[in-house]
Amino acid sequence: MSASGEWQYGPGPDVMAAATLDGNKVVTADGEHVGKISDIMLDVRSGRIAYAVLSEGGFLGMGTTLHAIPWSALTLNAGEKVFLVALMADEIKNAPGFDKDHWPPMADPQWGSSVHEYYLQQPYWIATRDVVEGRSSGL
Repeated sequence: MSASGEWQYGPGPDVMAAATLDGNKVVTADGEHVGKISDIMLDVRSGRIAYAVLSEGGFLGMGTTLHAIPWSALTLNAGEKVFLVALMADEIKNAPGFDKDHWPPMADPQWGSSVHEYYLQQPYWIATRDVVEGRSSGL
């Protein structure tokens, strides 16, 4: 819905193709550009976005560190094509990372819980369950 209260036609800041978000910069709370979104990871069973993968550093893909950031930890500024994350640059740089040839077990709840805890977020699968249970008990 636009500022005037009318619905916009076509894709926009509320519903977008995932591919349009690839390459968007990620900026920290202290204003530092720490990398770009390289992938958006879907939880196929729940139909939710689980993580955005931040590509940090490197040159032409060499030496690049990847970080899985919980989707809930990011705020999109669609006009600037930038994601904001409420951590400082050093916290992102020191976050658990991986390389393109050694991805973590993203479906493992123990791994996912540790990542969500680092970013001070409730795991998305718990938030989903709470919404579903709240909705079903309220009917």
